[in-house]
Amino acid sequence: MSGAPEGRGPNEGIALSAEVIAGALVTRARRRLATLSDAALVEVLADTVFFERKRLDDARGEPTPDERAYADHVDAAANTLRDMRRSEMETAVLNLVSAYANEIHNPFSPRTYRFATRVLPRGLTRLLSASRGRDVVKSVVSGRSDLDPASRIAIAGPIEQIRELTRRATVILAPTHVSNLDSPLIGYALYAAGLPPFAYGAGLNLFENPAMGFFMRRLGAYTVDRRKRNALYKETLKDYSIEVLRRKCHSLFFPGGTRSRSGRLESKLKKGLLGTGLAAWQENLADPSRAGDGDVFVVPCTLSIGVVLEAESLIADSLADEGKQRYIIMDDEFSEARTVASFVRQLLKLDARVHVTFGQPMDVLGNPIDADGRSLDPHGSPVDRRGYVTDRGGAVVVDEQRDHLYTERLAGRLCDAYRAGFVVQSTHLAAWAAWEVLASRHPGLDVYRLIRLGPDQKVVPRADVERLIATALVQLSTQPRTGPPTADRILDEAVTLFANFHRKRALEITEDRGVRIAGELTLYYRNRLDVFHLRGARA
Repeated sequence: MSGAPEGRGPNEGIALSAEVIAGALVTRARRRLATLSDAALVEVLADTVFFERKRLDDARGEPTPDERAYADHVDAAANTLRDMRRSEMETAVLNLVSAYANEIHNPFSPRTYRFATRVLPRGLTRLLSASRGRDVVKSVVSGRSDLDPASRIAIAGPIEQIRELTRRATVILAPTHVSNLDSPLIGYALYAAGLPPFAYGAGLNLFENPAMGFFMRRLGAYTVDRRKRNALYKETLKDYSIEVLRRKCHSLFFPGGTRSRSGRLESKLKKGLLGTGLAAWQENLADPSRAGDGDVFVVPCTLSIGVVLEAESLIADSLADEGKQRYIIMDDEFSEARTVASFVRQLLKLDARVHVTFGQPMDVLGNPIDADGRSLDPHGSPVDRRGYVTDRGGAVVVDEQRDHLYTERLAGRLCDAYRAGFVVQSTHLAAWAAWEVLASRHPGLDVYRLIRLGPDQKVVPRADVERLIATALVQLSTQPRTGPPTADRILDEAVTLFANFHRKRALEITEDRGVRIAGELTLYYRNRLDVFHLRGARA
């Protein structure tokens, strides 16, 4: 494990108080209000009142004190729409922004950070494997554990270059999103790589896990409530991101927005938060006080995990086509602390390595950068990136349409990096091959009909599965891969992992050398290789 670089510690932005952040976001909102017409202001308030009342009405159980306070703000906003007095409507908007800001921001605790880094890596293990909040403190302090994350979490990429960038500029880490375990795994990887702490957004439901919530609130996680669908909340989230980036706070975004429901590697990204890096950089360029000190760079990061705790819930949600409507699963396997504990113990005991691959850093326009932080054109020659956003006199020109195109290009480059950095594992190969054999034997059936086949109909010859695994290995010859080298050993390893990690086995060997396929779960792991467009048994 790499040691911490000299002087590594919390960033300015990540350690800000809630009062300072709320004040900064209110100031941003006030500037935006000054540009709105009366009709546009009414639209903002009406949108907020409609969506917030719907969210509050749909809430289960007794409202929390925070929710009651939100309800009061929403009622006040609704009242201003009756009188239509601009000053009162603006005040209602600013009160809501302040409330949102206080919920979003969780002040970073340097004391907790120092404590956590003293006990890592065993601290991560005990944090994840403890089932109650008090167990965390007891087990971390005692340090009793035979589980070593360093032996199961492989970290790769241009680490030295990224370390240097975190010293001289602000860095956005943009990882793929597989599981709710991603944030603590990436947090460990950052520490093990000798990198400073990053701020990152975490769904409100994750804070309900007492152990995770305690540390997340103090180690850089800001709260994202995906049930809040109104434009004002989304704008406040973007302003928050811009503000902390401008204050030199390294940040982590999941550009996919949420965990991959289908199991597929991200190929389309959400541009909202991703575009805040470009906005923060342009604001820094226009600020004389930040001359030469305002660069923002982006580092792709690919997570490759052989088994995923929430796989059954995620693929079920994808197949039901409810992901877009719910956007967040409130009651999957991760909501049970003891289930998380059991899963992590198995993950660290068995040969089920997690790969965290940092990609080549790039600027916020999608250009690769060299070791000195200079942007490079497609031919590898240095290019002045300021020319992309300034006029001939060097003044920054704001152009939303242009910036949207730049962010689109950045998103495309990130997807390319995800594909290049993905480490193919035995579970992915075996599930892909078994599913392809099944589909080839039932050419007239779509995915849903294949899933509904009876147990005996979902048994395919082992020899056919191994043959297709071998074919995939040839096609993936330039792709990083882990696990045993031969098709039979790959299949055996995958079957063992599935048996140890899931109640329903994605693949199972029958007595007559057949492979029984579970259906949805097999499809989830099969989809991990979709991005490579492999030629299967149906080709």
